[in-house]
Amino acid sequence: MWKLGVNPMSESYAVLIGRKPVMNYVLACITSFHGGAKEVSVKARGRAIARAIDVVEVVRGRFLPDVKIARIGIGTDQIPIREGSQASNVSTIEIVLQR
Repeated sequence: MWKLGVNPMSESYAVLIGRKPVMNYVLACITSFHGGAKEVSVKARGRAIARAIDVVEVVRGRFLPDVKIARIGIGTDQIPIREGSQASNVSTIEIVLQR
């Protein structure tokens, strides 16, 4: 299950995107910013990447127009399919929003 992650040592939050509706993640981002976060990191991999982009655009377009994209990181994770077999490559994205 994906959930909102909080790092108590900084003002940075992470929203991990999964299979839930877009508005659930939008609400998590907005709640983080209203809770005092200076940065919110939206992370996704695989098919959830499109949903992560939708979340960022809804947050910026409809609810918090003062939020800017600080940076975008892309990469690849190797996920083992079965024990003893080859790993599968899965694309990842991290979009950092800053207020």
